[in-house]
Amino acid sequence: MQTRPLVGSDYDRISPIVDQWWGGRPVAHLLPRLFFQHFSNTSFAIDGDDGVQGFLVGLRSQSNPLLAYIHFIGIAPPSRGRGLGRLLYSQFFDSVKALGCTDVECITSPVNTGSVQFHRAMGFSLVDSGLEQNGFPVVADEAGPGQHRVKFRRHLA
Repeated sequence: MQTRPLVGSDYDRISPIVDQWWGGRPVAHLLPRLFFQHFSNTSFAIDGDDGVQGFLVGLRSQSNPLLAYIHFIGIAPPSRGRGLGRLLYSQFFDSVKALGCTDVECITSPVNTGSVQFHRAMGFSLVDSGLEQNGFPVVADEAGPGQHRVKFRRHLA
């Protein structure tokens, strides 16, 4: 499988199906069209016979050019466990490293234990904030009031 840059027209392909990928949980609102239009150099997709099989939305921080941030990753349920997430992350790491980034951050919900395991396996460390939820350190209100999140950081070697 090959990655390619995410492009504006991918919004119309991904937005209608992404909630289904999360078992009906509403997540499409986290992916406005602007991510597909303005971050193509650091966001990627993988296509298969049935359309997009996976995608990653990431960016280089405008406030700290040494820092990159992964906003969202999605893998079609039938394609999970085949290394697509690892491939997308590797492509992102390479692209932001070429831009001069030295570190990558991302977040996940403390109930998403699969995501925590995946990020640890990808070499991320959990950021300790002194607060814990579901057995993981969380940053209070990271995604809004009452929306505590596990925060990850990885140094790019």
